Amino acid sequence: MRKPTNRSGGKDGFLFVGNELAIDLVNTCPVLEGEPVELLKDFSAVLRWFRAAELLGPGEKASLERQWGGTERAQKTTEAMRHLREKLRTEMLLWERGGAIRGSTIDDLNRLLADHPMRTRLATHGNAHFRELWFEAGKPEDLFAPLAHSAATLFTTVDQKRVRKCARCVLHFRDTSKKGTRRWCSMRLCGNRFKVRAYADRRRNRR
Repeated sequence: MRKPTNRSGGKDGFLFVGNELAIDLVNTCPVLEGEPVELLKDFSAVLRWFRAAELLGPGEKASLERQWGGTERAQKTTEAMRHLREKLRTEMLLWERGGAIRGSTIDDLNRLLADHPMRTRLATHGNAHFRELWFEAGKPEDLFAPLAHSAATLFTTVDQKRVRKCARCVLHFRDTSKKGTRRWCSMRLCGNRFKVRAYADRRRNRR
């Protein structure tokens, strides 16, 4: 099992601009032309997202698809994952404004952390040894392990002021810039438009 990692940009139709896995989960329902677009519409899409996020290898994805694809259990897991996503979205919007995480959400995350924990193992790279997190996806519900871990990590270790919603769209992100003044989800998606508009505003004001 690969160590959970996070990608920047997009892959296989999914956006990875949040700089945190839990934020990227929230971003799986973007708004295009004024309408929300569900990217996790079924279990197959969930597995594609996990593969794009490099949380599953190709063999693991194929095994889960073969064993659970189209089952009621997989569908329930997909629905539960979308429910968690919307709960995290609500919490994130409040949290970004300085609010506290609700007790019901903490209880839900603690239950997921207990039922589907991340594991730690000793890994080697050359002559260096290090600990890495991993999870074993033997059933659909195990996919909650990295999501719950990421959400708990986000709410306990990330600077609250560095997490925000894009000034131009519905996507959220953790600002990793040096100054911490970024206001758009990514340069490719909204940053260029933001800068063009700011430049036009400055020229108009000078006139």
